[in-house]
Amino acid sequence: MYYKFSGFTQKLTGAWAPEAYSPQGLRPVVSTEAPPIIFATPTKLTSSPTGYDYAKKNKVPELQKFFQKSDGVPIHLKLGLPDQMLYRTTMGLTVGGTISCLIALYMASQPKKQRS
Repeated sequence: MYYKFSGFTQKLTGAWAPEAYSPQGLRPVVSTEAPPIIFATPTKLTSSPTGYDYAKKNKVPELQKFFQKSDGVPIHLKLGLPDQMLYRTTMGLTVGGTISCLIALYMASQPKKQRS
């Protein structure tokens, strides 16, 4: 047996399969009218094949060759000094943060001394 929600009684009522699968009497309707035009102006076609005028040339193929060459340097250090400084700063902050967390945990684990 199939059930549907009755909008009138606000309860579940018995129903046939087509009514249960189309709740509240909704039926798929095929419209015979054309949909309204959303944009009134026609689309402009570009004259150039790319469609966009970039100010600079595409450097992605050159950068791919640079970063993919096998020279033994890790990818995160390929750009030289700026990458090395960023890497060392990140590692220093990570080690410093770990040490400060361990110190805070040690201090929190020690009971306070009673003053007499």
